[in-house]
Amino acid sequence: MVIDFTALSVRDAYTWMAGTIIPRPIAWVSTISPEGRTNLAPFSFFQAVTANPPTLMFVPVNDRSGGKKDTVRNIEEDVPEFVVHIVDEAVSAKMSLAAADFPTGVSEIDFAGFQTAPSLKVRPPRLVECPVQLECRLLQIVRVGRRPNVVVMGEVVHFHFREGLVN
Repeated sequence: MVIDFTALSVRDAYTWMAGTIIPRPIAWVSTISPEGRTNLAPFSFFQAVTANPPTLMFVPVNDRSGGKKDTVRNIEEDVPEFVVHIVDEAVSAKMSLAAADFPTGVSEIDFAGFQTAPSLKVRPPRLVECPVQLECRLLQIVRVGRRPNVVVMGEVVHFHFREGLVN
């Protein structure tokens, strides 16, 4: 089978990419707006970039209307920090609840009933139920494609691991 990606719709291209490049971890990213409103969203395009400095990236594709998602707006608007959470089976149901399309200003963290704790080096809160929480500061936002979408790169400035997870 040969597929011409230039002839595919955005939705079909996403389906092929997401279904082919596996396993793919989920970045569950918490941000905070300049007004202090929290936001939480999952991103399936996520990966480590380098260890020096410790850097990761995630790709918050645009919303269905082509606009920026709250995550990107929060990071761009005076709070260039975020926390990436690694999800396990124990919180997967809450992740599904928080993945719904909420209006701006609605806290997915509150809706899903998460317990939060203050981060130590960044302003957005962290979800204590998640086994790994990576506090990050924005390094760079790279615009990609015709729409354009963006790749968000952040330096990991603090790690939190569930007790007993790391030997």
